[in-house]
Amino acid sequence: QVQLVESGGGLVQAGGSLRLSCAVSGRALSSYFMGWFRQAPGKEREFVAGISWSSGYTYFTDSVKGRFTISRDRVKNLAYLQMNSLKPEDTAVYYCAAEDQRRKGSVYRSGDYDVWGQGTQVTVSS
Repeated sequence: QVQLVESGGGLVQAGGSLRLSCAVSGRALSSYFMGWFRQAPGKEREFVAGISWSSGYTYFTDSVKGRFTISRDRVKNLAYLQMNSLKPEDTAVYYCAAEDQRRKGSVYRSGDYDVWGQGTQVTVSS
C-alpha cells in the first residue's frame, strides 16, 4: 500500500512562489501516477497537475500552465509541485494523490485515485 505525506504549504503574497513536497512510500511505485489536487472552501476538489512515476510524463490544468511545474525524485521517493506567480485564486488545501495506472482510470478524476495525503494549506494574499 502506498502512503503519502505532503509538506511545504504556507502563506505567500501574490506573485510569490511555494514548493510542495509529497513523500511517497510503499511498493510498486512504478505502477502509479502521482496527482496534485486542490480544494478551496465551498468548491469541489479539482485536478492541478500530475506525473507518471515511471515515465515522467506530465499533465496540467489550464489555469496553472506556465506557472506550476511538477517533478519526482525516484531516488528520494518525493514528488514536487513548484508553484510560481501565485494568485489569490490559487488559495486552497492541496492534496497529493496516487493512482494505480494498471486500472487505467482518468488522471483528472479524483475518484480514480487510490491513496491520498492529508493535505497542506496554501494561502495567497493579494
